[in-house]
Amino acid sequence: MAVNTIIWDLGGVLIDWNPQYVFTDNYFESTEKKEYFFSHVCTHDWNEKQDEGRSIVEGTLELVAQFPEWEKAIRDYYGRWTDMLNGPIHGTVDIFRQLIDSAKFRHYALTNWQADLFNIALVRYNFLQWFDGRVVSGVEKTRKPFPAFYQLLLDRYKVNAAEAIFIDDNLRNVKAAEELGIRSVHFQSPEQLKKELEGLGVI
Repeated sequence: MAVNTIIWDLGGVLIDWNPQYVFTDNYFESTEKKEYFFSHVCTHDWNEKQDEGRSIVEGTLELVAQFPEWEKAIRDYYGRWTDMLNGPIHGTVDIFRQLIDSAKFRHYALTNWQADLFNIALVRYNFLQWFDGRVVSGVEKTRKPFPAFYQLLLDRYKVNAAEAIFIDDNLRNVKAAEELGIRSVHFQSPEQLKKELEGLGVI
């Protein structure tokens, strides 16, 4: 079945976001402390609770109460969040622009992103306005890889899964999309993405 819709992840695909831009090796006294911080304090699971809709204030205060000795680093996680945004991934934005100009596809964003923080990205990056629609986890109170989050986009915008391609840098999210019958590309670089889209006949 011909492709008429492309569903894009944002962070790690179109936008270079990484906590490592704040929490460099020099931020902590040792590599071991840095590894402990991300594995036991500001963990991926903790961050995803904010992506699911919890406020960054609530999430921060919870951890400060639990790990008072890590208070500065915990507060810096969202207090310096904009420093984690390193700008567009230009090669991918160029591909996005090329596909927009071809006028052959509808384009939607499906992103795990805390609602208030997503507004900062909307102000900062004009290409976020190019989409035909956006589904943001913090607004919807659910996230990837839960099937209901993908289904919400499919239903809201009347997308046939068999006619769509999903692009995400997280293999877990890619596999979840494929379970719903959405052909997917595990993003690793703009160059790799372009080759895969050429192979799929999109470019």
